[in-house]
Amino acid sequence: MSVSERKKQLRRVIKERKISITQDFIREASAVIFNAIEQKKVFKQAEVIMAYWSMPGEVNTHDFIQKWYRQKTILLPVIQGELLTCKKFTGFEMLKREDKLGIFEPSGPDYKEWGEINLVIVPGVAFDRKNNRLGRGKAYYDKFLQVINAYKIGVCFDFQLVDEVPSEDSDIKMDEVITNLSEIV
Repeated sequence: MSVSERKKQLRRVIKERKISITQDFIREASAVIFNAIEQKKVFKQAEVIMAYWSMPGEVNTHDFIQKWYRQKTILLPVIQGELLTCKKFTGFEMLKREDKLGIFEPSGPDYKEWGEINLVIVPGVAFDRKNNRLGRGKAYYDKFLQVINAYKIGVCFDFQLVDEVPSEDSDIKMDEVITNLSEIV
C-alpha cells in the first residue's frame, strides 16, 4: 500500500474514533493540553505564537487564544490559494468564516515578519511518537513550516496518537507532541 493510501486509511480510522467524543471531553482534554503548553519555557519566552482557530472535533484553542492575545502576539493561519499565511488575532469580532473550508480567519493585513514567530501550535489528524504529523492532505502546514524557524508543538487528543504516521520527506516533523494524557519529547 502506498504512503498516500496509508494516510487516507489513517484519516478514516481517526474520523471513526472522533464520532464518540463529547463536547465535555473536548473542553476538558483541551484545557489539559493548553495547561501543559503554558508551563513550557518555550511558551513563556515566546512573544509571537501562531495557533489556529479550532473547528469542531479538534483540540479547542478558543479559550487559550482569547486568554493570551492581549499579552502575546497571537497569529492565526489564513489560506490564500494553495498557501498558508497568517494574520494577527485582534478579537473574536474580527474573525470571518472562510468559504472553502468554513474556517474562521482574522481580517486585517498579512503578518509578514515570519522570522519573529517563536512558537507554532499545530493541529493534526494524527501524530506518532517520532513527532510525525498527519494533516488533512492539502500540505498547507508542511509548506508553511518549511520556511519558518519556530518551535513546533503538535496538539492532539490521546486517541490521535498512533504507533506510526506514514510520512514522506516533504512532511514536517514536530519538535514535540502534547496530548491530554502524555507528552512526547
